[in-house]
Amino acid sequence: MNDKMKRYNREIFSRLSVYMNLQSDFITADIVEELVRECGLEPLEAYNFILAGALYFQPDNNDEDREIFNLYFPHMVHYLDESIYRTDPYYKNIRLPDVKKNNWEMKNCVIKPYELIPLDDPLSLPDGRVIPQLAFFDCEFPYPAIFENGVEWMLVTPNEVHTMREDIKKAHGKVLTYGLGLGYFVYLTSLMDEVESVTAVDINPDVIELFNTYILPQFEHPEKVRVVCADAFEYAESVAPSENYDYIYADTWHDVSDGVDMYERFKALECKTPNAEHTYWIEKTMKCYIEGKL
Repeated sequence: MNDKMKRYNREIFSRLSVYMNLQSDFITADIVEELVRECGLEPLEAYNFILAGALYFQPDNNDEDREIFNLYFPHMVHYLDESIYRTDPYYKNIRLPDVKKNNWEMKNCVIKPYELIPLDDPLSLPDGRVIPQLAFFDCEFPYPAIFENGVEWMLVTPNEVHTMREDIKKAHGKVLTYGLGLGYFVYLTSLMDEVESVTAVDINPDVIELFNTYILPQFEHPEKVRVVCADAFEYAESVAPSENYDYIYADTWHDVSDGVDMYERFKALECKTPNAEHTYWIEKTMKCYIEGKL
């Protein structure tokens, strides 16, 4: 890989990581509208220039920053139409109450207008660029989430819709998923005629109880769904080999920071279920780190 592109990749991801963790809602409608009005830019163009400044890039005054801006930003940030996501079966049909169970809390949250959110796995290009895929709405967008001790842990946002889409399409026969969350993967696969059953393995009994009490009863085909309280790796080692699953999906991590190790552990256990097709949440993202692109 081109050393310069690798350096650019790391610079973009590093600065974005800080921004997303500390000030993802920094950009507001007022800021965007002012730049549109003063400079005659399209809203997405204005958003990119504002974001570049928030990430401490100076494309107007620095040649390298200008190159980074031109190489990455036009392919990096996307405007989302919230009406499109309202047609997603989960958003249309599943309603969650605000409830607590021990250290866990299920509640409805909101993405703010112009708040920067992750959208999909990064775009890997032949020249070595790895371009984050990010997005914003121009209005509030509600989404469900589960918090552990006040920290957001499981959620259903456009990121889940995009990063699970292709893996859901592949599901067939007897499906096994490691990680339950709010049941997005379980719900979408249970709707498919190609899917006979869906077994979800999760280690946390409180999360399972929240799902069984408030989410599963809303499913069109709850009879297809079985939830098992167990350690995913122990289940993969000792139970899954005798269950004749056709399709196995793993999503037990929060993001890349805790996902790479678990991903590699699951990959090593594929030999236990050689007749099943195996897929993994945000696998493309984790491969970028494993392969040293970032």
